[in-house]
Amino acid sequence: MACTVLVSTCKLRGCGSVFPDVVSAQGWSRGGMIVNSLSLCYHNKLILAPMVRVGTLPMRLLALDYGADIVYCEELIDLKMLQCKRVVNEVLSTVDFVAPDDRVVFRTCKREQNRVVFQMGTSDAERALAVARLVENDVAGIDVNMGCPKEYSTKGGMGAALLSDPDKIEKILSTLVKGTCRPVTCKIRILPSLEDTLSLVKRIERTGIAAIAVHGRKREERPQHPVNCETIKAIAETLSIPVIANGGSHDHILDYLDIEDFRQATAASSVMVARAAMWNPSIFCKEGLRPLEEVMQKYIRYAVQYENHYTNTKYCLCQMLREQLESPQGKLLHAAQSSREICEAFGLGAFYEETTRELDSRRAELLARTPEEAGEPVEDTSSVIKMAVKFDRRAYLPQITPKMCLLEWCRRENLAQPVYETVQRPLDRLFCSVVTVAEQKYQSTLWDKSKKLAEQAAAIVCLRSQGLPEGRLGEESPSFHKRKREVPDQDSGGPRAQEPAIPGELCKKPFVTVGSGKESPLEGW
Repeated sequence: MACTVLVSTCKLRGCGSVFPDVVSAQGWSRGGMIVNSLSLCYHNKLILAPMVRVGTLPMRLLALDYGADIVYCEELIDLKMLQCKRVVNEVLSTVDFVAPDDRVVFRTCKREQNRVVFQMGTSDAERALAVARLVENDVAGIDVNMGCPKEYSTKGGMGAALLSDPDKIEKILSTLVKGTCRPVTCKIRILPSLEDTLSLVKRIERTGIAAIAVHGRKREERPQHPVNCETIKAIAETLSIPVIANGGSHDHILDYLDIEDFRQATAASSVMVARAAMWNPSIFCKEGLRPLEEVMQKYIRYAVQYENHYTNTKYCLCQMLREQLESPQGKLLHAAQSSREICEAFGLGAFYEETTRELDSRRAELLARTPEEAGEPVEDTSSVIKMAVKFDRRAYLPQITPKMCLLEWCRRENLAQPVYETVQRPLDRLFCSVVTVAEQKYQSTLWDKSKKLAEQAAAIVCLRSQGLPEGRLGEESPSFHKRKREVPDQDSGGPRAQEPAIPGELCKKPFVTVGSGKESPLEGW
């Protein structure tokens, strides 16, 4: 185990006058990332605020490039995160948290590991702790959103809704402080009265959090309302932990020097910048704002290099262009329907082609590795019947699929229902399924773009190996009738009943288990 120690005067729950950015104890490699015991210092820092749809990896990296000390990801809901699988993406050198629908919910990389704070939306202490433990080895800090007034956050008792439930706030923060190895913070809005606000923040401080971010507006106020610097100042003078001032973009922060003016006006330890950074992330650059064209091109390069979804890239660029959206370039951006078209609109077409070729080459190289080269256990699949087949819906009879044919055949033969075990390959996000019928496994050697298609292909292998109809056009129509699911006595168990399959039989690293189970009326849900 490699071990490094960085000397620092930065304390665990605050800071001295001289400090580096982090305190690092032991470090070791775990699952593709370096795991350190870190304590972020929140004193005298420039911080990128959490912003929905904006705070994805390209924006966070760009903010760091221009001088931000700490970057927050966008608020991510606990229930969504708890559905995710942690996947080491060897192509991009990232760690991805991937939802069941294959969407990357959170992506991070080593470059930001000691600077990124994971902000969650939660209303439950145990769920919050489960999320914190899921991500703590890949981030530098954990934050709870207690200030967002938008319905998507408050409708589940999250965000600003927590401000009216101090007991729940205390339970969530205390649970996180005791249960995670990362510093815990929260972000709040001010309450209607100063007395209530100070009472709440003192109670929050007693939970042991490392810092508190304060948006100087009330729950019902919006950016056009003036930020209340005096209330933030009163909080900063009351608490001993660092206070992070937020909400100054509209009235106070137009360039780098304004950030320090806002910090002094609020007496805060640090400043968190939201919309001013969204409009131009070079707000953190002490030399002054960089030309917007330069900033957008750098952002696009990160977006392509880290395969950011084009809709998110497009949204963030639109926020930067603002009043220039009706310009020729703005119109090209508005019309773009892919990352390639976005790049072409900004003169980066050649960069896009070169980068995608490099990524594709990297994928091919990794996919060509043998299990021994990849450091994975070699699995004996000699007993699996394999064929190189794919399911093409256009080649089959309407309303009939190979899975339906296989299920009906099993019923007629009084066999247990087919059991499908599906895995996803992180490198290219493709799927492969193995179906078990009468204790024999069947698999297509061709990987598919969806779980459903992979299962259909596995069913085809089984049917063809048995010489059974699979529902293809021009083939003798399968002799079965669809059963009415509402008839209760058609499948009451008996010889067709079967214990649930044990998931993951084929799920060896680097694959991600997608699903395992019997044919079901809820297939595809």
